[in-house]
Amino acid sequence: MRPIRPKLAAASFAAVLALAATACGPSEDNAGDKPSAAASESTDGKITIPDDLKDRLKEHGIDLDKWKNGEWKNWDRDKWLREAQDFVNPIIEDLWDPDRMREAEKPPEKPVDPDISGDEGVTDPTPDPVKAQAVKAPYNSSEPEAGKLLFDGPDGSMVCSATVVKDPAHPGKSNMVWTAGHCVHAGKNGGWYRNIAFVPSYNDSAKSTAELAKAPREEIAPYGVWWGDWAQTSEQWINQGAATGGQGAPYDYAVIHVTPEKGGTGKSLEETVGSALPVDFNAPAATDIAKMTATGYPAAPPFDGERLFQCADKPGRLSLKADEPTMHRIGCTMTGGSSGGGWVAEGQDGKPALVSNTSIGPVTAGWLAGPRLGDGAKAIYDAVSKKFAGQ
Repeated sequence: MRPIRPKLAAASFAAVLALAATACGPSEDNAGDKPSAAASESTDGKITIPDDLKDRLKEHGIDLDKWKNGEWKNWDRDKWLREAQDFVNPIIEDLWDPDRMREAEKPPEKPVDPDISGDEGVTDPTPDPVKAQAVKAPYNSSEPEAGKLLFDGPDGSMVCSATVVKDPAHPGKSNMVWTAGHCVHAGKNGGWYRNIAFVPSYNDSAKSTAELAKAPREEIAPYGVWWGDWAQTSEQWINQGAATGGQGAPYDYAVIHVTPEKGGTGKSLEETVGSALPVDFNAPAATDIAKMTATGYPAAPPFDGERLFQCADKPGRLSLKADEPTMHRIGCTMTGGSSGGGWVAEGQDGKPALVSNTSIGPVTAGWLAGPRLGDGAKAIYDAVSKKFAGQ
């Protein structure tokens, strides 16, 4: 197992940070034989691929048939789509089978140990660790918006966490998911990850690892597998983001629009899981918030990535650079795999709202930090909503 694009450095007295996504090494992949891509099914039963997706793939010399038969594993620099408009994620049916879902949850074999210095801006004292608490099963009853994000990178299959959020263009019928930028794009040294799929209420009944090994896909993914047909993250993350050290972390957020792998019943993701969270882009300062609750599927020891956990704490402030936005920080023992998971606080109307997402934390797993969501995050959120407004 390896951390995402590991960059090991000698230990220092400064804080040591690492993205909380988890990666595992390459495994045997069955790419399946039924491709679609934000696709529709014709009257003769054949899958039709949108012309704009075909064109974008062709621009990069990518043949769709070869892609779904394993060419997606080619991570040559000229094949790794990078720019914001380059996102393509053709559905490969049944790629995320139960075995592959579990394999994507293995933790790194050793910790990342980068050096991060600075803290020139306002940084509050390091919070005391808050022990992560298991979410009560079934998850769909307690945290219906939460789920697991699966994706592939050069080092193998990886996992993050994500949250169903409301879509202004489709009230009550959202297909939008919030996560971290580093869960969809590798940042300054890479491009878009592949085979990005969201599994709401993953392992809804909180089965043990041993029980899951024998469980059918319907129990592991009771509300189906939803593939990203569009994703956007910040230009700052694309240009600055790094797997270690905190670079780009204040802008480490992303929005994904999803579609059901199997076509589904015609219901939206929000209708399927029964809920979606509003996003508050004007939340009070950390000092004025009594509690933030972070939710996710931590996978590095002592966790195994199979169950949902939470931490609740009064947030403090973390500044990595004086000229960048200050981040929220809470005490929390969740580890790799919890990245991208939503942070919820009481909104201005007194109801729960998403105010951040897990971005970085120390190797020692005593706290987590997430970006403060402002105008930049809102612009991405609005752009994804607008893109699918007429559909």
